[in-house]
Amino acid sequence: MYILECKDGTYYTGYTPDIEKRLKLHNAGKGAKYTRDRRPVKLVWCKEYKYFKKAFLEEKRIKRLTREQKEKLVYGKRSE
Repeated sequence: MYILECKDGTYYTGYTPDIEKRLKLHNAGKGAKYTRDRRPVKLVWCKEYKYFKKAFLEEKRIKRLTREQKEKLVYGKRSE
């Protein structure tokens, strides 16, 4: 499970069994369609899960978060 920050400041959330390989694919323009025009991307958060289903469910949950909530998760920012 990972979160990327794109060149335009947006976030992309995904899951993969090989984060290094996936990050290279994103930056080569061969990853998700969303990240192709937003390169380079950088990894800003990741968490390893033992089971695929838990990672998948966490990805769905994180995708529903607001930008502020994602920033709090990624950077530990507090709401003011």
